Amino acid sequence: MATVLPADLPARGAPPAASPPAASPSGVRPPVRSGAPSAATLVGVEVRKSLSTRSGRSVAAAAALLAPAATALIASASTEDLGSVTGPIGVMGMLTGLVLVALGVLSTAGEWSHRTVQTTYLLVPRRGRVLAAKAAAVGLLGAVLAAVSAALVAGALALLAGDVSWDGAGRALGVVVAAGAVFALMGAGSGAALANTPAALTSFYLVVLGVLPLVRTFKPEVGSRLDPAEAVLTLAQGGTPTQSLLVLAGWLGVSLAAGAVVTRRRAVA
Repeated sequence: MATVLPADLPARGAPPAASPPAASPSGVRPPVRSGAPSAATLVGVEVRKSLSTRSGRSVAAAAALLAPAATALIASASTEDLGSVTGPIGVMGMLTGLVLVALGVLSTAGEWSHRTVQTTYLLVPRRGRVLAAKAAAVGLLGAVLAAVSAALVAGALALLAGDVSWDGAGRALGVVVAAGAVFALMGAGSGAALANTPAALTSFYLVVLGVLPLVRTFKPEVGSRLDPAEAVLTLAQGGTPTQSLLVLAGWLGVSLAAGAVVTRRRAVA
């Protein structure tokens, strides 16, 4: 005779009934954490990447120390009165900015040269976020390194230049710090556009140090409207701020726009 099981017990061999999920209070779903890194994290990663290679560290050291060393050498050997510190600070700030161009180029073109760009865009597929993080990191590094260089230049002038005028020194130092960020960003844009470190460096320095000085020789009015190095020197000495700011803004805008457009359309693989 068949045995009748109680209604509340499962038959032998049958899986136990799953208990119903507990209802969350007030019916609100628990928050889902996004897997994308934050903007601050991306900027920190890009800063570490720029300083993780031997070439990046060498360029950073040169940007911070080359201008102060040149200032100390020239000030100790010169017998002429400098008059004001704004000129030497502007010249050395221009030198620091030209070195920082290489740091910007390495941050973007170096990824393509060493094939690390595939890993970068695999981890963060949105190229706009990566480019924005690189720009923020390079601009920050450029400003910090330029500030260190400018402070050391000012210290060398205070110790070795003798009796000079310090009127306008604060403005000149501020210009140098801003120029460090701008030149580093111009290098990043150029590197992103060409995706080749030697090509980007050669092209930039050839134009700024070769073509534009020739233009200034034969067409001074045209050269002054195109030369970013001269714009930095002019701003540091307190002359024609509008034109100089437009020159720097033009170089910065064109280089970053070119780098962004080309990078978005370039195949990674």
